[in-house]
Amino acid sequence: MNGNSWYKEMAVYHIWCRSFCDGNGDGIGDLWGVLSKLDYIKSLNVNAIWFSPIYPSPNADYGYDISDYMNIHPDYGDLDLFRKVLDGAHERGMRVFMDLVVNHTSDEHNWFKESRKSRDNPYHDYYIWREGRLKGKLRWKHRIPPNNWMSLFEGEAWEYDEGLDEYYLHLFAKKQPDLNMANPKVREEVKKIMRFWLDMGVDGFREDVITFIGKTPGLPNSYPKLPVANGMKHFSNRPEALEYMREFKNDVLDGYDCFIVGESPLTSADTALKYLSEGPDRVLDEMIAFNHMEADCFMTDMIQRPFDLKKMKRAFSEWQEKLYGKAWNALYIENHDHARIISRYGNEDYRVESGKMLAAMYMLQRGTPFIYQGQEIGMLNIDLPDLDSYADVQTINSARVAMRFMPKKKVMELVNRSSRDNARTPVQWSSERNAGFSDGEPWFPVNGNYREINVAAQDGDPDSLLNFYRKLVRFKLDNPVALYGDYKELCADSDRLYAYLREYEGKKLLVVCSFTAESVRFEAPEDFDLSRGEAVFTNYEYNYVVSNGFTTRPYEVRVYLFE
Repeated sequence: MNGNSWYKEMAVYHIWCRSFCDGNGDGIGDLWGVLSKLDYIKSLNVNAIWFSPIYPSPNADYGYDISDYMNIHPDYGDLDLFRKVLDGAHERGMRVFMDLVVNHTSDEHNWFKESRKSRDNPYHDYYIWREGRLKGKLRWKHRIPPNNWMSLFEGEAWEYDEGLDEYYLHLFAKKQPDLNMANPKVREEVKKIMRFWLDMGVDGFREDVITFIGKTPGLPNSYPKLPVANGMKHFSNRPEALEYMREFKNDVLDGYDCFIVGESPLTSADTALKYLSEGPDRVLDEMIAFNHMEADCFMTDMIQRPFDLKKMKRAFSEWQEKLYGKAWNALYIENHDHARIISRYGNEDYRVESGKMLAAMYMLQRGTPFIYQGQEIGMLNIDLPDLDSYADVQTINSARVAMRFMPKKKVMELVNRSSRDNARTPVQWSSERNAGFSDGEPWFPVNGNYREINVAAQDGDPDSLLNFYRKLVRFKLDNPVALYGDYKELCADSDRLYAYLREYEGKKLLVVCSFTAESVRFEAPEDFDLSRGEAVFTNYEYNYVVSNGFTTRPYEVRVYLFE
């Protein structure tokens, strides 16, 4: 970290390698594919790449269950190939960030294999092992898990090991045992991992669920008991996590000019400031928030609700306003953990229009924009016929639980709308076989709309969504008002319009976004004369102004620059 601030003038492209581009014809995206697309990535005008995990993994959670932190999964290549990608990115002026997953490992990591051999094994305390509790009376006594916590992915948070007669903690899938970060030896292992990649030339990390690494001492029960993620107050945003992160910063990260962005589910802006506030105590440069991604769901994407624009606006505005002058935002609307945004917050019938509107809506706020692969061409959700067609562990386990209470047809509707696999379909490069993703059979189905929605079709079209993203990123990075301007929301009570102002050093930016196909009248603020502003971004050809306002067309966006 070392007092850096260059991340404030950065745009990041997020790669989920397995579905990005297959370079060796085996149907799986890989680093050969990434190497072949570095010029394309650079053409988006981004100046950084973030890789979701590309380490060796059994793929129980497709890379987020790591079996070796200091190597590359053979599906993707090897360390020599990664170095070529790293060098190629640096030659093009792009930094590279790795995903660091240290709340848990794979149960196939050597540490865990050793830890379950015996209670006195040196690695046993690398994980959170506990004896079960006794329940019942006399001869009916039996063992139950050490506490009543529930995992986020797969039932109870404890899995029994018969050989040890102990349970291990897993806040996610059973094959993702939690590391015991309270053990100083584990923290030293994390520091070794960080140094390994930073010394190679990697420019920083995205830290997966990093605010979960501290647990309440004693691991007490949690009440009232919730059906999902019960116990979160004992493992989310604990003071122990902040202490460990400060140790990583002081002992390792401050020695490098690197960028650190943390992921933190169910975290408010006020809580985020404990990690982000600029100054010597800052342990993260940015935080990936979830609040704005909950405008059509409750706690988890699987529990669906009608899209609520006011809820989304409140989330964005809270982070913009509370972090202003104190910390820096990470801006995103798509990543590997969420369904495609046009299918969620936009409108597939107005794919290009709503795609452009959503892009400008989030990217022109204050913060570092992240773009997820395929987002820039408007990729949509996929509709698969049955649960067996899905690969995501969270989707499959959530659906199986839901089928106990709901008709299968209804559950599949929820799955098709919310599954993380919607974001993990192969990137659509062309209208050729397999969308140009692979010469072999793709590991996961290609969306059938690839003949219409692909990079090749949009690349030469000046009005395409792809070229809108290119222009938008360039504008964002070239204009201080889009980078550093303050933020003021307009039309806060509207359930159809999201509008806000940015102002910096005498320049002003007015962003107006319609979230409906219906016509809505927008009136400019009294001190803004639209006729004097430059319409720098629009998604319709003609942009009339009547009485210092306009009536929106479906999913219209207008961005005015005042100098």
